[in-house]
Amino acid sequence: MSATVEHTSAQGWRAQLQLTFAGRAGRTCLTERQHHGPLLVQRPFYPEGNVCHAYIVHPPGGVVGGDELTLQVHLRDAAHALLTTPAAAKFYRSDGRTARQEQILRANDSALEWLPQESIFYPQAKVRSTTRIELTSGAKFIGWEIACLGLPARKQPFDAGELHLHLELWADHAPLLIDRLRICPEGRWGLDGHEAIGTMLAYPATRPMVDAVRELEQAGVEMGVTLVDKVLVCRALAAQGEPIKRAFIERWQTLRPQLLDRPAVPPRIWAT
Repeated sequence: MSATVEHTSAQGWRAQLQLTFAGRAGRTCLTERQHHGPLLVQRPFYPEGNVCHAYIVHPPGGVVGGDELTLQVHLRDAAHALLTTPAAAKFYRSDGRTARQEQILRANDSALEWLPQESIFYPQAKVRSTTRIELTSGAKFIGWEIACLGLPARKQPFDAGELHLHLELWADHAPLLIDRLRICPEGRWGLDGHEAIGTMLAYPATRPMVDAVRELEQAGVEMGVTLVDKVLVCRALAAQGEPIKRAFIERWQTLRPQLLDRPAVPPRIWAT
């Protein structure tokens, strides 16, 4: 385990966090943890026995232009980990520099749940964010990402800035889903005026899982559900992020018993 901190006003924060989870005698343990800069993980929690709940924390509370955050997570040996964040991620307006975030999540013969809070992109933010999920050897995955554009409650739309939001899901080294989303004030086609976007994935999914999700309703959310190459893809649009988050939590509660053979146990941090 190691920890160092580095920051310069010219370059911004350089933060890295590497985590390894492994099954040990029927219990998932955080076996390796390394961090460099302000990206941390709280101690593991076990609210449901052998499943490890871990909270990813970014102490500065927000990301500015020039910051670079890198998260690498590896699950092996029949581990089961649920990862979330204690609060929404905030990407503030840029002085011209680009903020960069890379999240690589790998699971080998394990179950991974990636359930972060929403990301809020302030007006004039410039961000490149990539989340790549790599699954092998019978791994299972449920996860989501939610992007909120601007600050609609303050009547501050995302009318300046640029976002490159990438989401990928790979299984046995084959790409099953690759999303490339570029958002800028002059290129927001397809959003129909909505300020929040969400994508939820589950793998390996079945037709009954899709049918169960389609039966659910959520006021204030436009949603579509598809099944391609055993990937359940749920896409959502709304005026704000909170309705999407509620909708995704309800769908997670529906899918988890079917996919992971466990009832849904919400992380304690969600109640604070």
